[in-house]
Amino acid sequence: MTGIGLVTPAGIGVDESWNYVLKGESATALDPDLAGLTVDLSCRVPGFDPVAAVGPKRAWRMDRTQALAIAAARQAIEDAGLSSGGWDDARVGVVVGTGLGGMATLEAQHSAMLEKGAAKVSALTMPMFLTNMTAGQLAIEFGARGPNLTVSTACASGATAIGVARDLLRSGAADVVVAGGVDAGVTPMTVAAFTKMNALSARRSDPRTASRPFDAGRDGFVIAEGAGMVVLEHEGHARARGARARGKVVGYGASADGHHVTAPEPGGRGAENAIRTALADAGMTPADVGYINAHGTSTRLNDSVEAATIKRVFGNGPAVSSTKGSIGHTLGAAGAIEAIYSVLALEHGVAPPTANLVSLDPEIDLDLVRSARTGTYRVAMSNSFGFGGANAALLLAS
Repeated sequence: MTGIGLVTPAGIGVDESWNYVLKGESATALDPDLAGLTVDLSCRVPGFDPVAAVGPKRAWRMDRTQALAIAAARQAIEDAGLSSGGWDDARVGVVVGTGLGGMATLEAQHSAMLEKGAAKVSALTMPMFLTNMTAGQLAIEFGARGPNLTVSTACASGATAIGVARDLLRSGAADVVVAGGVDAGVTPMTVAAFTKMNALSARRSDPRTASRPFDAGRDGFVIAEGAGMVVLEHEGHARARGARARGKVVGYGASADGHHVTAPEPGGRGAENAIRTALADAGMTPADVGYINAHGTSTRLNDSVEAATIKRVFGNGPAVSSTKGSIGHTLGAAGAIEAIYSVLALEHGVAPPTANLVSLDPEIDLDLVRSARTGTYRVAMSNSFGFGGANAALLLAS
C-alpha cells in the first residue's frame, strides 16, 4: 500500500481525518437537509466542494459519490508518488466498492419525473447513478486502462474492493491498482428506509453522543458519507521505483452468513470464517494481531455478535476500537476508510479510540480502546460486515 487518501466527516485529507479521530471527537450533527424526518442526524464531510474537487465543467455531470472518490483517489495517487503520465496505463486497475451508487441523483431525478414529467429527467441520470460509474470516472480522470471493477457487498464494500484489488495484483492482471470505497448516502430516502428498519440512532437531543459502539446505551448507527482510497502495488514494482510502503495487505478473507438479509448470524460463524481465512491467507495466528478496527456500528445486534466473535478467535489479546464513534457509518466506504485508519495505527504506533464509549455493555468482554493508546502494533485487522450477510476481513502489516 504505497498511497492513501481520505475524505471523511473527520476532515479532508489523511492528516486532518486521522488527528480528529485520535481526539475521540464526534462529527455527528443535526442535518437541515433531513429536517422533518423522524431521524435527522448525520455525519457529513465538512467543507467538501465537488467543484473544487473535479472542476466546474465536470462537477455538474457527476454525483457527489463520484466527486468524493476522485478527491480521495487523487490524494492516494499523489501520496504514492505516481501520476497518470508516469505509469503504464494498461497495467493500472481500479476497484471501487460502493453500497448505493448515485443515490442522490436517483432521488432528485425521480422527483423531477413525478413533479414535471418524464421529459424533465436528465440525460445524465444513468452515468451519474449507476454503481459502476465511480470506477469508470476514476479511470477517465487518471488514465487507468487496466481492469475496471465495482464491487457491492453493502457495508463491507470498501474492504472487499481492497481484497479484490490485492487478488488482481497476485494474479498478474495489473501492476498498480487504485482501490477503495465510497458512498454519499445521506439522502432523505436512504435515511427514511434505515429509520423504518430501526437501524439509526434517534439520540437527537445530544447528537455528538449518538454513535456509541459497544456502549450499553447504543441505539443505532449514524449515517455518514465519505471515501477512502489506496494505491496497491506489487512489492517488486514499488521497490523498483523507490516507493515508500505505508503498509501491506497480507491477508484477506471473505464469507457469507447465509442467514438473513439484514441481521448477522447469531453465532458469528460467517464473520469468524472471514477472520480465520484472512489469518490463514497471511500465515499468521490470532496472537500476531495487535490491533483490531472493528466494524462496530453502534447497533445492538451487530456489536454483540462481533464482540463475541472477536473474543472467541482472539481471546484477551488485541486492542479493539471502532472509529464509527467519531465519523459515523459511511456505508460502502467504511471498510476502506477503516483499513486506512488501521494502517495509520501501525505507522504511528497509536490505536485510535472508540468515541462515546461511556458505559461498556456488560456482555462485551474486549480490550476496548477508550482514548488514543500508544503501543507497538505490527499487525492489524479491519473487520467489515454488510447486509446480505457479506463479511470481509483485511489483515494489514507495517
